[in-house]
Parts: sequence; C-alpha cells; structure tokens
Amino acid sequence: MNGKFFDLKKEKQDRMINAALKVFARQGYRHASTDEIVREAGISKGLLFHYFTSKLGVYAFVYDYSVRYMILELGARVPSGEKDLFAVCRAMESARMQAMKGYPYMQQFLNRCMWEDVSEALLATEKKREDLEAAYDRIYAQIDYELLPSGVDGRKLERMLHYTIQGLMQQHFLDASFQPEMLYAETVEYIDMLERIVKG
Repeated sequence: MNGKFFDLKKEKQDRMINAALKVFARQGYRHASTDEIVREAGISKGLLFHYFTSKLGVYAFVYDYSVRYMILELGARVPSGEKDLFAVCRAMESARMQAMKGYPYMQQFLNRCMWEDVSEALLATEKKREDLEAAYDRIYAQIDYELLPSGVDGRKLERMLHYTIQGLMQQHFLDASFQPEMLYAETVEYIDMLERIVKG
C-alpha cells in the first residue's frame, strides 16, 4: 500500500479513491482517463501522479484497497458457522452495502475488474485477485447444500441468486440517485422471495 497517500486527510483520500473507482468502474482500465479521475476528484494531475506515478499505479492501488476493504467487511458480517445459502447471501449483501456506504462504486469496480482484458492491469492485480477469490471460496465452502429441499440443485440456485443480485446492482447504478441502503433492501426482498419459493 502507498504510505505517503495515507498521510493525506481522510476526506481527500476518499475523494481520490472514489473518483478512481467511479471512472474505472464505468470505463474499464483501457478507456479510463487520469484526466477524468482528477476532474472527478477535484485535484491536479500533478498531485495524482505524486502519489501514484501512472494510471496503472492508481488502478493497482484502488484494486488493492478495494479487496482489503471488502475482505474485512465480509469477515465482519458473514458468520463463519452459517451454513444456510440464503442467510450467507444476505450477510454478503450486508457486507457489500457497508462497503458501498463509503465507496459507492467499489463493488461495481470489482465486478468490472473480473472482465478486465488488459494484460498489464491483470498482472498488477493478480495477487489481490487471488486473495478475493479465496475469501469468497471460503464463504461458499461453508454452505451446506444438503439443507435445501430434495431435488433442488444448490449450485444452480446459488448462480441464480448471483445473477439476480448482479442485475439489480447494475440497474441501480444506472440511476443517478443510487443509494446502497435501497439496493440492499431490494436485494434482500429477492433473496427472501426465492427462499420462500424454494423452501415452501
């Protein structure tokens, strides 16, 4: 992590992080512009490069920061002993909502990074990408699919929930008045509805 950057006031740190998250989330690494990041953050380009030296430096930093932050939230909000698929999904969404309260574009940025195809960006984030995958793998490994009714394919149900949640998030981000709490409330409604359908 960038020690010099953390000497800045927290408000300025967050302004720069949020600007980078927003630009990279919307445009991906290839098309993102540092000019747009500094405009969004309300800082000079010289200041950005003082802390990060390049677009790749900014990208790698915000990816590292996002992964660390998300893993902390997941660890705090997903009980390690929880085995029910629906309860785990609700807890994960609670963790994402908490992260997005301070960093509204963090989850969308992480989602966009999953489809990144620029080799230098992939190489710069490879280790943290593995860390995030491992964190999610640990959470999904604790789910007991045998708790689901007979005949229900737990893996397919998990994917259905995942795609539904991703779609809701994308829809909410298209709305200029995006609020994490509203996204969370609607997401939980869908999780609850699917649970009622599956468990009767």
